[in-house]
Amino acid sequence: MGVQRLPLSGVTVVSLEQAVAAPYATRQLADLGARVIKVERPGEGDFARRYDTAVHGLSSYFVWLNRSKESLTLDLKEPRGRAVLDRLLDGADVLVQNLAPGAAGRLGLDPAALAGRFPRLVPCTISGYGTSGPWADRKAYDLLVQCQTGLVSLTGTPEETARTGVSVADIAAGMYAYSGVLTALYTRAVTGEVHPVEVSLFEALAEWMGQPAYYTEYGGTQPPRLGTRHATIAPYGAYRAADGREVLLSVQNEREWAALCADFLGRPDLTADPRFATGADRVAHRAELDAVVAGRVARSDSADVLALLRETGVACAGVNDVDAFLGHPVLAARDRWGEVSLPGGTRVRALRPPADLAGVPVRMDPVPAVGEHTEAILTELGHSPADIAALRADAVV
Repeated sequence: MGVQRLPLSGVTVVSLEQAVAAPYATRQLADLGARVIKVERPGEGDFARRYDTAVHGLSSYFVWLNRSKESLTLDLKEPRGRAVLDRLLDGADVLVQNLAPGAAGRLGLDPAALAGRFPRLVPCTISGYGTSGPWADRKAYDLLVQCQTGLVSLTGTPEETARTGVSVADIAAGMYAYSGVLTALYTRAVTGEVHPVEVSLFEALAEWMGQPAYYTEYGGTQPPRLGTRHATIAPYGAYRAADGREVLLSVQNEREWAALCADFLGRPDLTADPRFATGADRVAHRAELDAVVAGRVARSDSADVLALLRETGVACAGVNDVDAFLGHPVLAARDRWGEVSLPGGTRVRALRPPADLAGVPVRMDPVPAVGEHTEAILTELGHSPADIAALRADAVV
């Protein structure tokens, strides 16, 4: 039996990418077998390479986002560099770019310009606030978008706001760019039509704000900021056990509420208490309810609390730190860890793609060094060793 082709084998993606959103989209295309050629600045490359040095001297962001790609260094402002890009685009299926506002237009890489020269190419633009409208010229980073969409106002404690602990705006935009490109490729295959894809960080995260937006617009006030508590469900949150560890529990229906009262709290009478009769009543009297639950949790160690809650049928979990997550038994038992190679050959653990396709192998190819594939790609495009040497000498590549 031969080696099985990955679903996107034969698809070539050229990406003018940096930071998180576009690299996240293209890494997922690479996971499925697409050839992703990452175009980087000569010398320094993607600035995300220097966000930190946590992974054997490399950036944790870059290692996460850039496996299974080829790195080509190219000065796009130099005519010879631009000519190389055009040669690549002539044979590519997709162009993904998250250049600074207006840069794609100045380079002639906006969808309208590309359509005339490369009619089969699917262009995907990732921007901060869209390519039109009053904020089209503004740069946008993840936390700025978290602030602008109102997410930060919902995150934290009653006393203080907080950013979410991961780059949710970038991740949301990367996910929608990924699904948008897949949709555009499918449409091109079925109908022959090419539809450019555009995603902004702001609009991607705005979609994720749908529930609090409805709650605020039609309920009259925005959901309160409650730490681990839930704005519209109670009891739902983390409580500290006798050993100092936190246990999170969630009650989402009347059957679970009755079981919690009888089997965990030892207070079946609470089901008849008018303060807690319905979900809305429990939210309205959250402080009194939390005092009862917290008092019970505080009498036992976290392991005993979790065991009794599971026996009771109430959803619960310990509150892990990242180190505990890394050793999670579900990841180990379900074989979710693979390995990727870093420049220089060091191998590190990496989570396998979360979507399993039955019978399809997992691609976990190396993370590229800056410009690692430049010579091979230029040779593939017909450049001689002398040509390549000249381009290097002039810092075009």
